Amino acid sequence: MAKKVNKTDEKFANVEESLSKAGLYVVKNQNSIMKAVGGLVLIVALFTAYTKFYVEPMEKEASEDMYIAEFYFQNDDFDKALNGDGQFNGFISVSDKFPSTDAGNLSYYYAAICQINMGEYQNAINSLNNFSTDDIILSALSIGLIGDANMELGNTTEALSYYVSAAKSNLNSFSTPYFMMKQAEIHKSNKDYSKALDIYNSIKSDYPKSTQALSIDKFISSESNR
Repeated sequence: MAKKVNKTDEKFANVEESLSKAGLYVVKNQNSIMKAVGGLVLIVALFTAYTKFYVEPMEKEASEDMYIAEFYFQNDDFDKALNGDGQFNGFISVSDKFPSTDAGNLSYYYAAICQINMGEYQNAINSLNNFSTDDIILSALSIGLIGDANMELGNTTEALSYYVSAAKSNLNSFSTPYFMMKQAEIHKSNKDYSKALDIYNSIKSDYPKSTQALSIDKFISSESNR
């Protein structure tokens, strides 16, 4: 008669065998494992030190420099906000000195707005091309600003392309209809009134709660009667 095997005992035996094999592997390869673990610990330590003694102080210094530039910006003194006042840095210097910091990156965006207000449209485009963000609204606005700069330069085809990208980059009731209206204005200037009308109707149907929708009927009426 065959001996009956207890399934629980069999499972424990399998687990014990696996642990034994794992233990043997560690014993045989302990030098390699210790080197790998030591390497990981060193990487973590270096990253921590880099963050604490290099990134954080640099981020703090960049933010302090940017604070004065923001003060001038809020008071519409775009020249000092952009170029500094002789004592404190402006957005250009902050972005040049600290491009890898959050403050330095955001300075590109501020700089672009200053440059547009000062008529430096190509410089604004260059600043915006250096700017990056994960914020979906700010991303759309930065794309739209490139469109604005191109409009000022007379590049309406490029401007239209950027307005389309800005509207589609993140569909929402704030930025999307805003940039759709800019598209419609370009179509009207090109005497392509049917495309402008299509955009107005889309705003009314797709974004009825947007600011633009409040007065969209008069635009629809105007283009419908052409």
